[in-house]
Amino acid sequence: MPDINTCLLIAILMLLAWPWPKGKDAQLQRIERKLTAILKELNLDPNAQIDPQVLELAATGQKIEAIKLYREQTGVSLREAKEFVESL
Repeated sequence: MPDINTCLLIAILMLLAWPWPKGKDAQLQRIERKLTAILKELNLDPNAQIDPQVLELAATGQKIEAIKLYREQTGVSLREAKEFVESL
């Protein structure tokens, strides 16, 4: 069974190879759903690498704090962090 790092590498390669015409948001959502399905099929938790504090902040409605913490830990953009936290 592949480990989480192998799955993440596959996901990154898929994103890099993907043709990005108009409608990126819809395509990204489809990719995210496919990746989530793959992780579930492999019995891997898609949220395993997420700091529990980020999850707790998001669950208690402290979205701004969760976004800040997630950005600090991952280095993603504000938009990516906001979308991620809202998806929780």
